[in-house]
Amino acid sequence: MKQDLIVILDLGSTENTVVARQIRDMGVYSEIHPHDITPDALKALNNVKGIILNGGENRVVDGVAVDVDPAIYDLGYPVIAIDHPTAKCDKTYDALLDDETMKSFLFDTCKAEANWNMKNFIADQVELIRQQVGDKKVLLALSGGVDSSVVAALLIKAIGKQLVCVHVNHGLMRKNESENVIDVFRNQLDAELIYVDATDRFLDLLAGVDDPEQKRKIIGKEFIEVFAEEARKLDGIDFLGQGTIYPDIIESGTKTAKAVKSHHNVGGLPEDLQFGLVEPLAQLFKDEVRACGVELGLPAEMVYRQPFPGPGLGVRCLGAITRERLNALREADAILREEFAKAGLDKKVWQYFTVIPDFKAVGVRDNARSMGYMVVIRAVNTIDAMTAEIERLDYDFLEKVVDRITTEVPSVNRVCYELTKKPVATIEFESEMD
Repeated sequence: MKQDLIVILDLGSTENTVVARQIRDMGVYSEIHPHDITPDALKALNNVKGIILNGGENRVVDGVAVDVDPAIYDLGYPVIAIDHPTAKCDKTYDALLDDETMKSFLFDTCKAEANWNMKNFIADQVELIRQQVGDKKVLLALSGGVDSSVVAALLIKAIGKQLVCVHVNHGLMRKNESENVIDVFRNQLDAELIYVDATDRFLDLLAGVDDPEQKRKIIGKEFIEVFAEEARKLDGIDFLGQGTIYPDIIESGTKTAKAVKSHHNVGGLPEDLQFGLVEPLAQLFKDEVRACGVELGLPAEMVYRQPFPGPGLGVRCLGAITRERLNALREADAILREEFAKAGLDKKVWQYFTVIPDFKAVGVRDNARSMGYMVVIRAVNTIDAMTAEIERLDYDFLEKVVDRITTEVPSVNRVCYELTKKPVATIEFESEMD
């Protein structure tokens, strides 16, 4: 069943996602597209019922106010504008639409149906995947995180054994992460899984690299290289599956806004890459990805698994990565996750993790002066990863975690709790979730 679509054209608004979520919450599918989309490209979208021109503080680019192609007004779709007056629009509003006004536009003016749900989304994506892939094979990076797991389940539903999963251990995984991935996907779900231990390969490339963007690009590029090598060993691999989701694309920047950060599964692919990309989750927010996983029948522990960046602990081991700090980070993270689970906080808190900065502080151990690392704990709650609130952890709980980390990880002598919301901070220190 094809779902009705409301198109949001970005004319410089910082709240495109707010509008998109508002529409989806009313049961109508919405997508954000650039202001300079061509009339032909707009007509090629499926089941367009109406258009919202969403202006804002970033509308002026290089001294010129961006606008849409005038021919778009002649396509016959209902058009309204938010924030910059547009004479040809059916109506112009100077602020975001309240729910009643939005409902009136969607259902009275556009005659859209409230048919946006995961069952219909999955049915549409299965059809699109089959059309795109045909009888070819898809190579998928399977980290075991929410996004890659849901992509795997969706691809299995669509093309079955044409999917080949590859799990790359880049040496930046959490404690026992690779072992758990192999057990769940190979042993329990009977997926065709190839395991690659590339720890030394990644850490050698990252030696001495302290710039977070450079680290991301190195890790992302090397992932592609590993996939390419594995693909050469297989017959009929024409496509690369990726767990790109909507926040990845939005935060990588638009034509009217600067990038918050780059994402390894959005940009930086080599020009000679021979794979077509299959990205069936690219229009979903994080909570929608989880809902998709539930609809696909994935177990709850997989769907609600702790989010984890694609570059792994590489973006939580701040600055230039060393094996000593990486090991300390891995142990501290394991302690934190264990204590969260014991306290039942793993079911309450969306994201919690540890970070180790690239410096040492003075401390006292065994009655002598010593230099040790500082562990930073961060715990946040969010719905869609676009904003995040701090979890107010009990001090007795925090003291227990601090005691365990400083006792069981000898190279650590300080533990701090980080309290900044998103915005102004991001959820991660050097990267967002993938």
